[in-house]
Amino acid sequence: MKVVILCGGQGTRLREETEFRPKPMVEIGGKPILWHIMKIYAAHGFKDFVLALGYKGEQIKDYFLNYDLRNSDFSVELGSKRITTHAASHDEQDWRVTLADTGLATMTGGRVARLRPYLGREPFMLTYGDGLADVDLGELVRFHRERGRTATVTAVHPVARFGDMDLAGDLARSFHEKSQARAWINGGFFVLEPEIFDYVKGDDCVLETEPMERLASAGQLAVYRHSRYWQCMDTLRDQQVLNETWAAGSAPWQVWGRDDRVLRGRDG
Repeated sequence: MKVVILCGGQGTRLREETEFRPKPMVEIGGKPILWHIMKIYAAHGFKDFVLALGYKGEQIKDYFLNYDLRNSDFSVELGSKRITTHAASHDEQDWRVTLADTGLATMTGGRVARLRPYLGREPFMLTYGDGLADVDLGELVRFHRERGRTATVTAVHPVARFGDMDLAGDLARSFHEKSQARAWINGGFFVLEPEIFDYVKGDDCVLETEPMERLASAGQLAVYRHSRYWQCMDTLRDQQVLNETWAAGSAPWQVWGRDDRVLRGRDG
């Protein structure tokens, strides 16, 4: 099953970083957040990626074109520029990455529509290029197949950005520091049937509005509840938190080992 990752947005709320690079290339622990997302999928056996590029997409193309050189020892003959790569030091040799320019100002639904030639008539997975989670992707796919709907979205409880108070008149009854939000929200990590292309039309189509609303109204949007770890990277503070979590060696989204041995079951 192919994995679509939306990589085209401008990331305006993270302008400190995205002025110079696309948001999926902002680094967590010295690696782009896009790499972390792809490692999550690969750990579950999903290694055929389609990246929907837009803003500064050439940087993502350059990253993958030079992936082996970035992650291997090599020798270069300066006159002929002949390069000899030595033993590769990465385990992504079996990844297949399709890089597709889906437009600078195209909305999320429009980006999906533009990828149709690369996706065929098979179900596919889709997520955003700025969110990390410890979702059991094999279980997610099984859930989607059992429900038999056009789309499945992963619903999550994000950690609230601020504390909250219970009030009794003019007095605070209790105070809770950054508790988990009560509402379920769209956490990405979709599974989609090819019928989704009947719902996404035109570059200005926003996947999360009319298409999702129509699917929900038609009873074709299943919801997979994920109550464990999920964190998006919307702000500089979010990036700092993710970097601190990674540096502490306690990143919940790292479902692969430090030596790239999978810590959890594969399904794909």
